[in-house]
Amino acid sequence: MRYLHARLDVPAAMRHPLQSFVADSEAMNRAELHAWNQSFETVQFALLYIDGDIDAYRDRIETVEPIRWFELAPLDETGFYSYVCQEYTESERGLTRAFTDLQLVVVPPIVYGTDGWVDVTVVGSSGSLSDLVDALEARSDIGVDVREIGRLNRRLGSVTGCLTSRQAEAVETATEMGYYAVPRQASLDAVASELEVANSTASELLRRAESRLMPRLVGISGSSRSTE
Repeated sequence: MRYLHARLDVPAAMRHPLQSFVADSEAMNRAELHAWNQSFETVQFALLYIDGDIDAYRDRIETVEPIRWFELAPLDETGFYSYVCQEYTESERGLTRAFTDLQLVVVPPIVYGTDGWVDVTVVGSSGSLSDLVDALEARSDIGVDVREIGRLNRRLGSVTGCLTSRQAEAVETATEMGYYAVPRQASLDAVASELEVANSTASELLRRAESRLMPRLVGISGSSRSTE
């Protein structure tokens, strides 16, 4: 079992109206599709997290024809959830069938950002993932940037999913000991002792973990890499 994390550059003509709004509006930063149904009924339901101006989003979603109804739940000054019921379009049916035919599973969230890019993580066999990349690269209208590919030996779909098991252990230990508390309650020496490694090793584990976690927290993907 393997996974692939890729960034897709989707042309404007293929974007959902709300994806175009996120890409083009200065009031929006990004959208994350966290859950959706997989039925082939007339409508589908989806839960999104939106980072942006809720009033601007409300004004736009009210004009989107496929949307039957929606509910918004504010979280803070710029973040809110959007629960949407929309008509299931033929293009969305085709996309669902394509992933089903390749026996692939999409791991949420799917992240929609500025300039029309989409970050997606997919799990399946090596052959199916290769077929997916080949099919996407064969299309002249979609840009494909494979960011990560490797064996499924870590957690996906969470912020900490980008860490190796050793990095995750180091961060968890440091957090539990109070290394990240304010004021700090544990020294690097204490964390290294608990991990039974040298200070330099503990420092390296934490710094590498932080370098992977911070971009994810602000919705920025890292550079291409393999986790073999």
